[in-house]
Amino acid sequence: MTVLSNIMLMAPSAPGSNPLMSLLPLLLIIVVFYFFMIRPQMKRQKDLVTYRSSLKKGDKVITTGGIYGKISEVTDQTLVLEVDNNVNIKVDKSAVLRDPSDLNAQK
Repeated sequence: MTVLSNIMLMAPSAPGSNPLMSLLPLLLIIVVFYFFMIRPQMKRQKDLVTYRSSLKKGDKVITTGGIYGKISEVTDQTLVLEVDNNVNIKVDKSAVLRDPSDLNAQK
C-alpha cells in the first residue's frame, strides 16, 4: 500500500484532479501485459499438461533434449521410448515437448 501512496504523491497533479487518473497508465500497462504475455503462456502450459496426460503407447514424441522416439510403455510419471531397434530409454513425462507431426504443420 505504501508503494501506491508513494506513486500518488510523486505524480504531479493539479489541485482538484482525480488521483486515479495518475494511476491509469500503470493499470493499462498491467492489463496489456496480462493479455499479451501472461494469459497466452498459461494457455500453452495448460495445453502441454493436457497433451502429456493423453500420451499413449505408439505415439511419436520429441523430448526437451531433442530425442525423437516412439512410446513403448507409459506409467504415471515416466515413459519408455524406443529410439531405435531394441534401444529403449526411460524419460520423465515432463521432458516430452510435442509430437513430430507439429513440425510438419509448421513448415
